[in-house]
Amino acid sequence: MKEIDVLVVGFGAAGAAASIAATSAGASVLVLERAGAPGGSAALSGGEIYLGGGTSVQQACGFSDTADDMYAFLSAALGPHADPAKLRHYCDGSVDHFDWLVSCGIDFQPSFFEGPTWMPPTTDGLMWLGENAWPFNEIAKPAPRGHRGRAPHLAGQVVMNALIAHALSVGVEVEVDTRATSLIVEDGRVVGVNARHYGDDLSFRARSVVLTTGGFVDNEQMLADHAPSLLGHAKVSDGLDDGSGITMAASIGAATRRMSVVEAAFTAIPEMVCRGMLVNGLGQRFINEDVYPGLYSHAALHQPGPCWVMIDEAGFDAVADAWGVRPSFAAETVEELAVDLDLPRGALEATVAAYNEGAANGQDPLFHKDSRWLRPLTGGLAAVDPRRGFHPTESTPSGTGFAGFTLGGLHTTVDGVVLSLAGDPIPGLFAAGRASSGMHGEGYISGTSLGDGTFFGRRAGRSAAV
Repeated sequence: MKEIDVLVVGFGAAGAAASIAATSAGASVLVLERAGAPGGSAALSGGEIYLGGGTSVQQACGFSDTADDMYAFLSAALGPHADPAKLRHYCDGSVDHFDWLVSCGIDFQPSFFEGPTWMPPTTDGLMWLGENAWPFNEIAKPAPRGHRGRAPHLAGQVVMNALIAHALSVGVEVEVDTRATSLIVEDGRVVGVNARHYGDDLSFRARSVVLTTGGFVDNEQMLADHAPSLLGHAKVSDGLDDGSGITMAASIGAATRRMSVVEAAFTAIPEMVCRGMLVNGLGQRFINEDVYPGLYSHAALHQPGPCWVMIDEAGFDAVADAWGVRPSFAAETVEELAVDLDLPRGALEATVAAYNEGAANGQDPLFHKDSRWLRPLTGGLAAVDPRRGFHPTESTPSGTGFAGFTLGGLHTTVDGVVLSLAGDPIPGLFAAGRASSGMHGEGYISGTSLGDGTFFGRRAGRSAAV
């Protein structure tokens, strides 16, 4: 039986941060990773980390920002019911966390990508994440806070490469292909884990255990029990987010929190959405289309479907990068298109007429879309079906158009201490990342998962090392 000061279970972003912080606090650290290599779902992500308050990248790009403005925005965007205590710590510590990430080797290019997108095709290190869209631009002074590792499109791997390399450089030990199966508890304290490695049963003892095992989007039964809104949709994960850490802790009396909260990405091109409109299965708009894509995705998930992106020829031609997406339906008149889409009679016609009337005056009375994106939709109208994803040549929809992950998990303090069903700390047990319920309420902004995981992973690691 191997003994260690701090045992971290899971080597994604939160696990890397926890292990680095615990080692820096003087503890000996071992990370158990179930897969054949570190990285987790974070390595497959867009790589955005939500940071603000006046980072050096923000300053280099000419933006001023404060922790209070960041807090005001995130309180609204991650709400309702965002966690105020965690959110306050996160915003107040954001500049320090940025500097820490840089010290770990993450390279943020000090340049700005201005356009609407899921992830820039450039290596720019800063992007908007909806801070400049209504109603958030009236709640807080807008400042872009999407910080990205230096890579085009998916930057998650470069972020994880840096964190992994830094963890190994400071002496963190790693055991891969090792799956934790249960917690070891003695006299009410967690003192280690049991695990399996190539069919062999192993035990590891530690002064403290930090669970950073990810969420539960890959566990169909847990989704059915807690987050059924994601059933039937694609998953954003490495395939191993099965809730194992959550269930291990729950089996010894740990409390969970906000298990129904999810994020779902609607595979519609943000620039295309901005230049047109989103309508639901009733032919009605339901949000301002220039908002952060994750927010219109979450809204679309709860609409009567299917949802469509409506755009005219001029709008489509103005899209800089359509990712190969082409309209699924097109018609000379709105009435003809409505018939093709089997929308309620007169609904789409009324929606387009109201939109065009406002756009002609540079206004959107319903949802306050920014005037720079407002233009009457004229001539023939086309409908893009996000259910086809980025494969528009398929003759039939290939999925639902949504891909998601879970945000709920173990109930923890701001220092990562796991709480029991009675609200008491469970001695020796900590959690961070998507295995825990972080700062999110019912909303999500890109970068708040990697940000939350690394920030509170650090705090959990430091606390576990004491």
